[in-house]
Amino acid sequence: MSEKPVLYFLCTGNSCRSQMAEGLGKEILGDKWEVHSAGIEAHGLNPKAVEMMNEISIDISNQESSIIDSDLLNRTNLVITLCGDARENCPVLSPNVESEHWGLVDPAKAEGTEEEVNQVFREVRDEIKRRITELKERS
Repeated sequence: MSEKPVLYFLCTGNSCRSQMAEGLGKEILGDKWEVHSAGIEAHGLNPKAVEMMNEISIDISNQESSIIDSDLLNRTNLVITLCGDARENCPVLSPNVESEHWGLVDPAKAEGTEEEVNQVFREVRDEIKRRITELKERS
């Protein structure tokens, strides 16, 4: 049996978008892809991201916020950056690594009432889910 291709979601702090993407990626693509996430920096797992993922029955509470692992990056098949900072500051990829950019709003910067903030997290989560589902359909 061959190894699964590796999918690496990258963001600035590996606290919200990339964490939700990792959880959704494992749920949707886990039978075909080995899914990871990391950041330019490690800001810790955002509790609101955990809460919003729990709403759709995906538990990311045991995931860890980490910085980009160059060894993992070198064996990655597809890198998806989720913010401009990650795209601009991502280490140089080897020629065999495919990359995509999904520029998404940072839900951690959402302001307003708790419900308004929750809505921003839900919209980002649902957009990530939509894009991962599309990725599954084409892979």
